[in-house]
Amino acid sequence: MKLATRLSDVIPSVTLAIAAKAKAMKAEGVDVCSFSAGEPDFDTPDHIKEAAKLALDQGKTKYGPSSGEPKLKEAIAKKLKTDNNLDYKTENIMVTNGGKHSLYNLMMALIETGDEVIIPAPYWLSYPEMVRLAEGTPVIVATTAENDYKITPEQLKQAITPKTKLFVLNSPSNPTGSVYSPAEIKALAEVIVEADIFVVSDEIYEKILYDGAEHLSIAACGPEIFAKTLISNGFAKSYSMTGWRVGYMAGPVPIIKAMTNIQGHATSNVCTFAQYGAIAALESSQDCVATMLQAFTERRKVIIDRIKSMPKVSCSIPSGAFYVFIDISQTGLKSLEFCEKLLESYQVAVIPGIAFGDDNCIRLSYATDLNTINKGMDRLEQFLMSL
Repeated sequence: MKLATRLSDVIPSVTLAIAAKAKAMKAEGVDVCSFSAGEPDFDTPDHIKEAAKLALDQGKTKYGPSSGEPKLKEAIAKKLKTDNNLDYKTENIMVTNGGKHSLYNLMMALIETGDEVIIPAPYWLSYPEMVRLAEGTPVIVATTAENDYKITPEQLKQAITPKTKLFVLNSPSNPTGSVYSPAEIKALAEVIVEADIFVVSDEIYEKILYDGAEHLSIAACGPEIFAKTLISNGFAKSYSMTGWRVGYMAGPVPIIKAMTNIQGHATSNVCTFAQYGAIAALESSQDCVATMLQAFTERRKVIIDRIKSMPKVSCSIPSGAFYVFIDISQTGLKSLEFCEKLLESYQVAVIPGIAFGDDNCIRLSYATDLNTINKGMDRLEQFLMSL
């Protein structure tokens, strides 16, 4: 069977594969400590679930507008103004089947054969694959732990060519937890405006920040960069709504209209009653976000303190999200072999850094309970001592 050529270079999701293997082992009765999943371990807050239940009772079970329920788009516009100082109208916003879908729609609408998309590495593993599916060319720019895995304005400027169409910015970052400072964001904005390219800012982890780190949306740096920016966000991480599949994109009307056209033929609307849960997430108390952040903060301290005491590994301190990116180069193993041996011999599931563009590192998610973290860290230390 001959499949479409566009699939030939697309790599399956390693994170989903590792998580599936760990779940299969657990189902067989194996005591697995999993640090693989990029989702909070908390249940969705009750008031959000109640809003969706009420929507079901009210018959919110029919097709809706492809770009999203008007009330949700109004709530998103208000959120963007209040939290990010961004003046978007509802026609600048579309609701998508998760934040990932917003990015996929954008690539389909904006990128074509020959277009280049600049992606700093380490990167969220789906960015380059989405570009390839759109028949564009991902241009990977390596960053270093010494610079907290953040691309510099000089690196960005050097990577731009006449074929560059888009720059992908992710802050706070998956997989590194790095957060660009406001000054760093403004410096990148200047390069983007001068080069006259677009930027998509993936801000899905914006509410998960530590040690006084500040999130600045790049679109808020002035009218020129505002016109060149697409904002991707969603409800999965901050509100523990990963399975609800509700995200959104905000940006220039012509691009949003094109994305809506694509979505109309691909998935139609996002699950209607789920959107009413998202409305409740934005319009109700944000105490649930603060509660989860408090737990992440405690877990982060425990896991970093443990890693610091272990041989042959090191890590930069994450300022956001719920990941730690660990350098394993001193072990002599590359990331995939390291992860396979750790899972098979010590029943600890982590993600190989090769999935994120760095084969000398692994990613651990601390979106799991402290008991699992402590037990898993004990096993990781035993594994490292055995090498």
